[in-house]
Amino acid sequence: MSKIAPLIVLLALGSGAICAGCGVKSHPQPPSAVRPQRITDLEAVALSSGIRLRWSRPERYTGGARLRDLGKFEILRAIGGAEPTFLANIPITDRQRFHQQHRFSYLDTDTKIGQRYRYQVIAVTTDGYESQPSNQAEAVRAAPTPTPNPENFVLPTPVPLPK
Repeated sequence: MSKIAPLIVLLALGSGAICAGCGVKSHPQPPSAVRPQRITDLEAVALSSGIRLRWSRPERYTGGARLRDLGKFEILRAIGGAEPTFLANIPITDRQRFHQQHRFSYLDTDTKIGQRYRYQVIAVTTDGYESQPSNQAEAVRAAPTPTPNPENFVLPTPVPLPK
């Protein structure tokens, strides 16, 4: 056996060239640092067809790093003074795209006129880490305003022009 072969094996193992687990490693992060940041701009608006929610995409983890694995949003709804319960999931499908969606909306059509609704949104990573619930947004579903028809239409009163 040649003296060169064992030397090549030792050099290769010593340098990490054959090591299966080698690669760029980062320091371990506590679960509290890899949660998405809390959504703080949730708004709810009553429409004739339901209640529309709008909010912005969280851009960072609570630890400060850029958020790259947002998986979905969970929408919670409370009716009247009740506790919030799960309403819907909004999946995120643009993680690999160059241009990602920054604003999201959801229309809750399962609402009753005159009823008060409170909403919160939770951002969830693909690994299941959840943000803190968003700010609470509230709306009361109002009756749609009737459209003018010949029976109730009133012509506006003309205003004299200044001289």
